[in-house]
Formats: sequence, structure tokens, C-alpha cells
Amino acid sequence: MGYDRRGGSVFGAFLLGGIVGAVLGLLFSPRSGKENREMIAGAAQKYMDEGKEFYETGRARVTEVYETGRGTASEKAEELRGKIDAARERLKEQVEHASDSARERVHEAAPAAKEKVAKAGTAVKGSVDKAEGKAGKAIDYVDDKAKKAADAAEDISEEAAPQS
Repeated sequence: MGYDRRGGSVFGAFLLGGIVGAVLGLLFSPRSGKENREMIAGAAQKYMDEGKEFYETGRARVTEVYETGRGTASEKAEELRGKIDAARERLKEQVEHASDSARERVHEAAPAAKEKVAKAGTAVKGSVDKAEGKAGKAIDYVDDKAKKAADAAEDISEEAAPQS
């Protein structure tokens, strides 16, 4: 009828059958009710004692495993912290070394760079001065040619003007 995939229905039916069988066995047993009750009480006490012992043993084992696991976890955590701290220190040392190395290279290269910048500045200044001189000469040349052209134009206009 109702088959449950997890086995819940099958287990329930098995348990119910066991209980019904035990009740029927007690009802039809050849012993008296008092004997049956004493036998059930004795068996119940025996199973109760075994259950308590099983519980205490299991509890002790679980506690032991928990404490062992807790101790192991603490040890591993401390070990991991130590490794992290060591890695952090190595990284810090490497960064300091790289920083010092870079700083030294900058200090070594700075004078040469300053010298090259000064030479380039001098060269640029010389080129600017030279260009300024050539520009001045060109302006003087153009000015001279403009004056000559103006004089020539004046001469031409005097010759072309009617004489009165």
C-alpha cells in the first residue's frame, strides 16, 4: 500500500507487529499475571540499567572526543597563527628590502639625471638664444627690405607725379 522510500512505513509496521506480538504473548503465556509483571519489571530494569550504562559510556566517549578535538583544533589554530605571523614577517622584510633597494637606486641615479637635465636645459637655452638671434636678424633683414621698398615706392611716386 504506502511504501515509503525512507523505510518509515516498513519500520513502523515492523515495530507495531513486535508490540502486538509481545502483548499477545503475555496474554496467552502459561504464567500468572504476577509472574509476568515481575518478569517484565526485571527485564525492564535490566534494559534500563544497560541503557544508562550505554548512555554514560557514549557520553564519556563524546566528551572525550570533543575535548580531544577541541585541543587539536586549538593546537592547529596556534600553529596556523605562527605560520601566518612568520609569513607576515617575511613579507615585511621583503618589502623593506625592496624599498631600500629602490631608494638606493634612486639616490644613485638622481645625480646623473640632474646632470642630464642641466645639460639639456643648457642646450635648450643655447638653442633658444641662437633662434632668438636668427629671428632678430630675420626681423632686421625684413625691416631693412621694407624700408628699401618704401623708399623705392616713394621714389617712384615722385617720378610719376606731375611736375608743377
